[in-house]
Amino acid sequence: MGKSWGNIKTVAGFFSAIVLTQFGANTSAIAADTVVVRLGLFTESISLAELQKAAKTGELSGSLQPYVKKLSEQQRRFFLGALGMNVPMSVVTVNKLVNTQIGTTILNDFATALARKDKAGVQALRAGLVLGSTAPQGLSILSFIAAYPSKRLEINLPQALIVTRSLNTAFWRTQQFMLALTHSGLSSDIAPQLDPKTPQIAFPFDPSQPGIAQVKILNLSLNDQKRDRQILVDIYWSTAATANKPVIVFSHGFGSVRTDLRYLAEHLASHGYVVAALEHPGSNEANTNSAFQGKTRVVMPQEFLNRPQDISFVLDELEKLNQTANNPLQGKLATNKAMVIGYSFGGSTALALAGAEFQLEHLKQRCKKNLTILSLGEAMQCIAQELPENSYQLRDTRIKQAIALNPTTSLIFGETGLTKVQVPTLVLAGSADKTTPALTEQIIGFNKIPSPKWLVGIVGGTHLSVKDPSKTLDQIGQPNTPISGGEVVGEQAADVRKYVKAIALAFAAQMTPEAKNYAIFLTSDYAQFASTAAFPFRLITQIPPDAMAVVKKFVEK
Repeated sequence: MGKSWGNIKTVAGFFSAIVLTQFGANTSAIAADTVVVRLGLFTESISLAELQKAAKTGELSGSLQPYVKKLSEQQRRFFLGALGMNVPMSVVTVNKLVNTQIGTTILNDFATALARKDKAGVQALRAGLVLGSTAPQGLSILSFIAAYPSKRLEINLPQALIVTRSLNTAFWRTQQFMLALTHSGLSSDIAPQLDPKTPQIAFPFDPSQPGIAQVKILNLSLNDQKRDRQILVDIYWSTAATANKPVIVFSHGFGSVRTDLRYLAEHLASHGYVVAALEHPGSNEANTNSAFQGKTRVVMPQEFLNRPQDISFVLDELEKLNQTANNPLQGKLATNKAMVIGYSFGGSTALALAGAEFQLEHLKQRCKKNLTILSLGEAMQCIAQELPENSYQLRDTRIKQAIALNPTTSLIFGETGLTKVQVPTLVLAGSADKTTPALTEQIIGFNKIPSPKWLVGIVGGTHLSVKDPSKTLDQIGQPNTPISGGEVVGEQAADVRKYVKAIALAFAAQMTPEAKNYAIFLTSDYAQFASTAAFPFRLITQIPPDAMAVVKKFVEK
């Protein structure tokens, strides 16, 4: 035990020395002992000792008392909880993380929580995080403050609460998981090799490039009289479309529209697939805007059931269209072998259609509790607690494959709901996704899905990175945007969308005579080949031992 602790102290000292050289020899004597907290026009100076006492006792007393009266009860509870929260990462892991692309995103998030008069440089924030992680109890808000290279730290409290809430334990464990995939020395059939001397495999063609067929769009307005739902559908197709290829149905995210993944629909259609992108009327942009005006609820509980039923209804209508004479899609719609692609809320919709069972007993118990740290993805799922039954099976046997992009899974499917998935499934996760954190919403769930399955990790990808630029650039900063800042979108996320086009096409092709030609693109070797400096891509079919240890630590906690 003594030798082990000695090694830890040696490593900590090594990283401390590296960080300190960036600030000069006297940096160790310059550390924050006073925090100035700003709330609007009000400011309050709080000593580090008082914060440490509050974290230990769980009470906000002394000079803190007058100030915390300006906070709501929920904010006070969260403030105390955040003070006592330790980041589950060693100094070695923290140092690796803050020197990566996602590390820069984290540092920028921290910078937004600092008041204007105290805008520290990235190096100062990096020093506070690395040095703070050498504390005996590990990295926490208090150890960060104590290690911050300045005598005074001024914080914008409302923004700090937002940052702390989004950078919760699940977020940090996600970074550990991704780093484990990158640095564990796994063989090439599990994770990409890091050695640049490793010879590259020659790939036969580039699946991210458009096909030769010219894409056309057919707009439909379908009326489901049984459920009183008017469903708008855009059908992307070309003259190259044949019944040898599956119909692909898109399910959009919460508060969005059917053009969520327009670039992907056009790409697949150019290669001869028919893509039906529909709009869910109970959780689309129009419904969300109405909710913000106080006219309706953001989402009704029944919407969790209506969404999969919308897909089934559209497949019914497409089959009718397939048999209707004198229309360009007659005989080209293979609705009996369809593939579903869902994003975010649509991702859980896609999994439900693939056979995953909604299991709500645990969800109802947990959501009744007053949780202080809850992601937006979890908060959305809690709406389902109002559904009358504890389980729902909404599988559509016509769905033969499923792709779930940044799906919500942590609560809605319970402990075993995902084990009931019946078809090959590909799950995509972004390491910087704070709306649906990858570890809780995708990685843990992926481990429950039966094979064949694929997990794609976008290191540095955020929640909106996979979306069509037309539906991200105009959403940033709007009230119905999941995260108003810190999103990597538009031209910045072009590499992400290029890779998504490639793997989605390769996955769809597994249901065609061209399956073998495209199988190579569903490998870790291609993920390595397609990776860029900004976005390293990871693809696995099972979670390797090193990364699985991270998952187990989180689940056991």
